[in-house]
Parts: sequence; C-alpha cells; structure tokens
Amino acid sequence: MPIRSWDIFCTVIDNFGDIGVCWRLARQLAQEHGHAVRLWVDDLASFARLAPELDSGAIVQRLAGVEIRPWRPADPGDDSDVDDTAGLTPHDAVIEAFACEVPQAFLARMAARDPKPAWINLEYLSAEPWVREHHAMPSPHPRLPLVKHFFFPGFEPGTGGLLRESMLGAQRAAFLGGTAAQAALWHRLSVTPRPGALRVSLFAYRNPALPALLEQWRDAAEPVHCLVPAGLAADQAAEWLGVPLRIGDPVERGSLCVQMIPFVRQEHFDELLWACDLNFVRGEDSFVRAQWAARPLVWHIYPQDDAAHRVKLDAWLALFGQSGVAPDAAAALTDFWHAWNGYGNPVDWPRLRAHLPALGAIAPRWERRLQHPGDLAANLVAFCENQVK
Repeated sequence: MPIRSWDIFCTVIDNFGDIGVCWRLARQLAQEHGHAVRLWVDDLASFARLAPELDSGAIVQRLAGVEIRPWRPADPGDDSDVDDTAGLTPHDAVIEAFACEVPQAFLARMAARDPKPAWINLEYLSAEPWVREHHAMPSPHPRLPLVKHFFFPGFEPGTGGLLRESMLGAQRAAFLGGTAAQAALWHRLSVTPRPGALRVSLFAYRNPALPALLEQWRDAAEPVHCLVPAGLAADQAAEWLGVPLRIGDPVERGSLCVQMIPFVRQEHFDELLWACDLNFVRGEDSFVRAQWAARPLVWHIYPQDDAAHRVKLDAWLALFGQSGVAPDAAAALTDFWHAWNGYGNPVDWPRLRAHLPALGAIAPRWERRLQHPGDLAANLVAFCENQVK
C-alpha cells in the first residue's frame, strides 16, 4: 500500500543533534515525495535555532511543507501519559526517532487504525558491522497488534543509507562553480576570505584539545582562517584568545585568524562546508553533511559515559581506511581523530596538514561510495510501503 503521510516523534538531545536529523528527514519526505508530514518536537526553542522562522510558542504551525507540533514525552515511571496528540488519527507511518516513545494513547489509536501504520524506530548512525545484521528487525508489541521495525542508517549496502536530497550534488557543483553564490555566503556570514589562508570551519563541543590546536595554528608557517559558529567552541576559542568574539570581527594571533560566524540555518550549513578546505563537525547530522561536501573532515563524536563512542568512531575510521586512502594518510587521520576525541596522543596538526592533499583527493570517491546504499528517506518510504497491507 502506498505511504502518503508520516508522524515523526523527536526529543531534542544536545540542543541540535536529533532534531537536525528529524527536520531534514521531514522536509525531504514533504518536498521530494509530496507526503503529509507531522513532526512532533519536545523542544521548539532549540529547534528554532535551525529554523529561525519557527514560532516556539505555537501549538500547530507549518514550515517548509511540514506540520509542526509540540509534545511532552512521559517521564519514566509516570503513568499519567500526557497526550498532546489527542483527537488526531495516526498517519500511514509513525517514526520514533532515536528510541523516544510515542504516547500510549497515540499507540492505542495506531492499533485501532485500519490498516495499521508502519511503525519505525529510527536508530542512531553507526558504521559498526552489526548494524547490517539488525537493520529492519521486527519487534512485535507484547499486547497490541502492532510490529515495530528497527531502521538503521548506515554507510554500506544492507543498511538504511544516509539522508541525501536528490539535488544536493547539483547544488554543490553550482555553488563551487559560481562566484556570486560564494560571495553571497560570505556576505551572509560577515566574512572577508583571507587570500592564501587554509579555510577551516570549526563546529564542535567544548574540547580539551582545542587550545593546543589553536596554538599550533598560531605558530604554523601557513595562515589559517578559522570560522567558528556561535556556540560552545566559539566560547572556548574566546577564552583562549582572551577577548570576546563578535560576529564580523576577526581576531588574529600569529598565523591564525579566528572569526565567529552566525549559527546558520540548516539549509545554509552545506554551503559553509563546501567553501572550506577542512571541516570540523560534531554529532550526527553535520558529520553526514561533511561527507557529502567531499572535503577532509574531523569528527567530534558525541561522548558517552561508557566510551561506546570510541567504538563507533573507530568503526568509521576502519571503513574509511578501505576506500583506497594511502595508509599513512589514514593513520594520520586516525591519530588526529583520537586526540580530538580525548584519547591517544596529543593533537598533531603538522602531521595531519601534510596529509590533507591525499585526504582531499579521496573524499570525492568516498562521497560517491556512500551513495550506493541509496537515500535514507527513499529507503524508508519503500520499506514502510512493504509493511502496510
């Protein structure tokens, strides 16, 4: 049965991580597939950082073809089950993003619907080998006539793939081939590009390794223009510089120029990645976008108490090492990523810099390889249509 409508439930983690993925997925389902999408978000204020037109106090609103509603997930052990979904019939497919749980009353209406909706638990992204084995696994509800399926994004065939808009490649080519679009980006960010400087975007959590990296950039022979979005990394850079950072005001120390830029809306973040020589990214959404940019990247993975994030990070590095990258370049990248994520040796910028040409040469091949599993949104549509009878 064709799928024409979706409910996506999202709880905002770390301000932007989960909502970044859900908002991108919701827009793609609405705009490319023409489906009705209802996006439920528990923190509209944080969401508004990615979508400035959003009214964080509205009960219902439409933006980019998506209906957006607030919801309050039940607290563990709370049986009151506050139902912000009251009176609404579930759509053809229901997504619980990253293991959040829909309200029990909504779940009961899913069970009463004919035909039953496809029910998806959209999981976190990982390159670990077990993802292929668990992708699309069913989980019958113990009491209701519903079956939830676990849908894993991934980098290889046999997974759900990655979010990628159909026109992304053409948009990137047009941007890189046109001076007007690039000039518009710099004007929007209040940036004057530094001729001859290595241009770096720095989107990260607070990081104990950042001061050492800034020192190495300061003392390097090559000029480095570091563009850091307003937020945690910008605050830390300002502490190291000893002066406040203001949008539009570059601060220079030796060979380093640090410039804070506005926290850009999601649609404009890709352009920043395309325009830089090296991109530091964090979390999941920006990590994927940096790979679509076909540029060298450094990932600050979301840290977990049990150090499980290190396994995920090394799984990606191992997979990337199979892409044909030179072994010494792969080793330099691995050591730098380890240092950036708090283990291994201290950050070694000169070593990574020496291998950036090799990493830049392999990035387009890696970007093409990531397209093989297909687009996550299209894969979700096809999978859910097979579940709804």
